[in-house]
Amino acid sequence: MIYLSITFLSLIVNFPFPQETICEPLNIWSISLHSHQPSGMGMGIGCFGAFDSCKPKIPDEEIATNNVKQFSYNSLRSATRNFHPENKIGGGGFGVVYKGVLRDETKVAIKSLSAESKQGTKEFLTEINMISRITHPNLVRLIGCCVEDGNRILVYEYLDNNSLATAILGSRGKRVDLDWGTRASICIGTASGLVFLHDEAEPHIVHRDIKASNVLLDENFAPKIGDFGLAKLFPDNVTHVSTRVAGTVGYLAPEYAMLGQLTKKVDVYSFGVLMLEVISCRSSSLAAFGEDLMGLVEWAWKLKDEERLLDIVDPDLTDYSDDEVMRFITVALFCTQAVSNNRPSMRQVVEMLTKTVKLNLSLLTQPGIYRPSRSKGGKSLETTKSQASNGKQSVNPFVTSSPQVSNSYSVSQLFPR
Repeated sequence: MIYLSITFLSLIVNFPFPQETICEPLNIWSISLHSHQPSGMGMGIGCFGAFDSCKPKIPDEEIATNNVKQFSYNSLRSATRNFHPENKIGGGGFGVVYKGVLRDETKVAIKSLSAESKQGTKEFLTEINMISRITHPNLVRLIGCCVEDGNRILVYEYLDNNSLATAILGSRGKRVDLDWGTRASICIGTASGLVFLHDEAEPHIVHRDIKASNVLLDENFAPKIGDFGLAKLFPDNVTHVSTRVAGTVGYLAPEYAMLGQLTKKVDVYSFGVLMLEVISCRSSSLAAFGEDLMGLVEWAWKLKDEERLLDIVDPDLTDYSDDEVMRFITVALFCTQAVSNNRPSMRQVVEMLTKTVKLNLSLLTQPGIYRPSRSKGGKSLETTKSQASNGKQSVNPFVTSSPQVSNSYSVSQLFPR
């Protein structure tokens, strides 16, 4: 048997690799000749890992991929001036958000997930795929992402007026003087975004962390719901989903905080708390209201019992309709009821906020209040199982009179087609 083996060293192969691909000399090519070969076999040429050693060079800006752009880490580092602290505009359990400016001078919000984040690669990619398919005027738009060398970054549209938390709950120097019309529009727009997530997105989505810092404001103070890092896909045939509790104390529905039961009504509860914050300019995370230092929801219910609900209104807010503000506060109380199945759907909420209706107060029951530690308010915690509303009821039981569209707000603007 005659065997001949010829090895070529330092052979550079002139394959038509893509532009900007870096190739190094290959020392792995061999040619073997056999005097006896199986039928149909000739000279054998093997390339072991040749293409693995040719690493594509990532461009400095971005590459279009499906519905989002893929940014290089260097481009985002440059956009944020090396993630300079001065460009930090927010943060949370999943990482820090920076303001960035791309090469084409587009402003963006860059969310860099922290090393401590529990969000793994699979969760990250799921988030990207989900968000890229969701578009609505009241949801923050995802522009792109970066998955490079262990970095996981989301790139969102930048909104000029930062978050609702800064506008109404920030320090005196940073607060914005919002009139009643703007506040009402923020409530309605946020509710509209939740209707889309609950009823129109496929599959339906429960946000799980509706709060003032997750509602961003554009240049006209139109609201956009952001931070879908906590969102989970929510199939129609699931009554409740047992999951790890994620959210913010002060906004947490009791059945979710205590039992881990997640339904759309969890978002409804959080939205009710958010409405009270918008109306009062007071934070739900503080227990500092009234003589008994109550939480915001508990205080609102006490004022309702004492027929002094308007006392909760921001004292700096002067020009407003008492009837309309009372309707908004009452809707917030409907949303924060202890028994989740008693709460309205978000579509019903939008109807009550946008139409001049008489609310059915006989259906209003006490709120649920969750506290991490034991307190005298513990008896209000919900212990019964909750059921998810499908949001498709043709009759709104919370309304006792024939609704008419309010002169101030157009329903057609809330549900764009």
